[in-house]
Amino acid sequence: MNLHLNGKIILVTGGAKGIGASISRSLAAEGAVPVVIGRNETDNQAAVRHIHTSGGEAGYVTAELSDPLACEQAVNQALEQYGRIDGLVNNAGINDGVGLASGNYEKFVRSLHNNLIHYYLMAHYALPELIRTKGAIVNIGSKTAETGQGNTSAYAASNGGRNALTREWAVELLPCGIRVNAVIVAECFTPLYEKWLDTLDDPQARRRAIEANIPLEKRMTTSEEIADMVVFLLSDRSSHTTGQLIHVDGGYVHLDRSLK
Repeated sequence: MNLHLNGKIILVTGGAKGIGASISRSLAAEGAVPVVIGRNETDNQAAVRHIHTSGGEAGYVTAELSDPLACEQAVNQALEQYGRIDGLVNNAGINDGVGLASGNYEKFVRSLHNNLIHYYLMAHYALPELIRTKGAIVNIGSKTAETGQGNTSAYAASNGGRNALTREWAVELLPCGIRVNAVIVAECFTPLYEKWLDTLDDPQARRRAIEANIPLEKRMTTSEEIADMVVFLLSDRSSHTTGQLIHVDGGYVHLDRSLK
């Protein structure tokens, strides 16, 4: 299936590692030009180099997106490099464990900047270009907004905000022809997830216990499976899909986990 993404310039926040890196690679494989936006220049360069080695095109902008001014600068730098923006993937963030009892005002607000506020700012600053190109926005979200997890109030609140913004923007941008959707992640195996597992006494046992509760195939979602859905939603093959929260999670959130 031709997704008609050849030459499209797509901003991908957090596009150098984990799910973001898979999104960047999948976009490049479809002929798009992902612009990786992240705080670590070495990681950004490595991600772009990997895409170039595979025969794709990509660029990067180094920016600390928890800084509001850096969001505007990142969009402007991408425009200076490529002259247009055809899509935005808001992906950067981290489950930082700012809980109700363990957190405080400063930690909570800092987490909102790390996980939610830059979603708004990146869309805000990219909007004039997205209106011009009739682009699309995809927000990456987490199951924590719906299931809760414990000891992660700020991250859960941020993801609730991501879901709400997805539907709010879908409504606001209807007259502009801009589609806005979200891909919701549950148990997706990434290097960061593996790093967390390795802090436990028996990582493999914990992984088996988690996978036993994933209805479809009793395995974690891969970052490539997330990426493929994101790329489809950015393409005109999903031309009548907007305002949707699409769970790519093997049924983890909505199916009965007692299923054997």
